Amino acid sequence: MPTRNGVVKQASLRQSLRLCPPRITMRSHALRADILMLITAAIWGAAFVAQRLGMDAIGPFLYTGLRFTLGALVLLPLLFLLPRPAPKAPLNRGMLLGGVLMGLALSLGINLQQVGLLFTSVTNSGFITGLYVIIVPLLGLLLGHRTGMGTWLGAGLAVAGMFLLSVGENFQVASGDWLQLCGAFVWGVHVLLVGFFASRYDPIRLAILQFVTCAVISMVLAMVLEEIRLDAILAAGPAILYGGVIAVAIGYTLQVVAQKHAIASHAAIILSLEAVFAAIAGALLLDESLHARGYLGCGLMFVGMLIAQLWPQRKAAAASPEAASQR
Repeated sequence: MPTRNGVVKQASLRQSLRLCPPRITMRSHALRADILMLITAAIWGAAFVAQRLGMDAIGPFLYTGLRFTLGALVLLPLLFLLPRPAPKAPLNRGMLLGGVLMGLALSLGINLQQVGLLFTSVTNSGFITGLYVIIVPLLGLLLGHRTGMGTWLGAGLAVAGMFLLSVGENFQVASGDWLQLCGAFVWGVHVLLVGFFASRYDPIRLAILQFVTCAVISMVLAMVLEEIRLDAILAAGPAILYGGVIAVAIGYTLQVVAQKHAIASHAAIILSLEAVFAAIAGALLLDESLHARGYLGCGLMFVGMLIAQLWPQRKAAAASPEAASQR
């Protein structure tokens, strides 16, 4: 007959065995999310080149509208092929609200980026867009979140880096760089929205809703502001195919799926690597290059992005050894 201590030990062992699988599952989900977001960053980085080339034939709003329409159409069959995640209504008010809000942020951010590419380089666009990695925790201040010293130090380095990258003679900044900076704030809002809604609703349906919202807004702007010709659309066909199938249908969907198991600020640092991939793609495919001052600015911006995310995490880990020991 087991003693009282033996019973307690057995009960403790059973409890430990029950707790281990969830921890392992959480780690595997986090690793999968990180890999998916890294793939997304690479896809988005290369997409800057497609976005630039597409505008050789058609306007920015038409390009955006067509590629997001294509992205939504590519995803539609998944609604019938994939099993429903839960026995809830396939579309409810909360999911509709989330998809539309994400789509509004997406359409504003992507069109600022698209128009900005008319007046700046792929490299500048990628690195300035990547500033949302700092903007995400700063926006958190408005939501009552606490921001550590690392965020402010990272922001300072990023501002200095942007000065070196973008400010030319007579302290002039290209209009495209200003548009990309405005877009970075919108991308920060988009990352927060995706992090909030992706953990509550089916990511595939959310992705389709935001794509449709962005496509409708962009096509309306194109019909009002731009000339639409079939021969021009066919000429931009390869860029539209990459932008719609790869960057939208695959890239943005991977983001929504990955952020279901990721913290928004953590997701931002991985997704911001698109700046590095954009610089590589611009150099390889468009023969873009920077002066030493520009490369130094990119380096400062990237270091600032890293510090803004890694410094608070190390500080929190040091302040809570118990939490660290449970990982």
